[in-house]
Amino acid sequence: MCTIDGYNYKTSIPIRFADIDAFGHVNNATYLTYFEIARSIYWKEIIRWDWKQVGIIVRKSEIEYLKPITLHDEIYAYVRTSRIGNSSFDVEYILVKKVNGKEEICTTGLTSCVTYDYNQSKTVAIPAYQRNKMKEFEAINVLSPEFQA
Repeated sequence: MCTIDGYNYKTSIPIRFADIDAFGHVNNATYLTYFEIARSIYWKEIIRWDWKQVGIIVRKSEIEYLKPITLHDEIYAYVRTSRIGNSSFDVEYILVKKVNGKEEICTTGLTSCVTYDYNQSKTVAIPAYQRNKMKEFEAINVLSPEFQA
């Protein structure tokens, strides 16, 4: 069972009317947008990513839908960096909604990200400053070299 233990960052996610499908809940494709909103705020506020130095591309996304989210739900995203390689890292998410003052887990997800230099059109190492921010904030160790990407 998934829990929010180990997540140090939480942000509010606004639900737009356009997010709702004909069945009255958030469309499944919209969850990737919610993850993007959450990680963008996380990168700005916590990691302080310098987009002028190096970019990030998403290599893979995974979503597990557990409970539906509707227009009038109050939702939040928990975000964390869970793995750091040489030029790639994983970001995990938990979307929760407030129900009777308690948080219910609705969705979990993961994106594998790669640092990318658009001027050179190639992957590059994660910049030292951002790598250190991830390690310090999340209190994680970098993987051994054979598992780094």
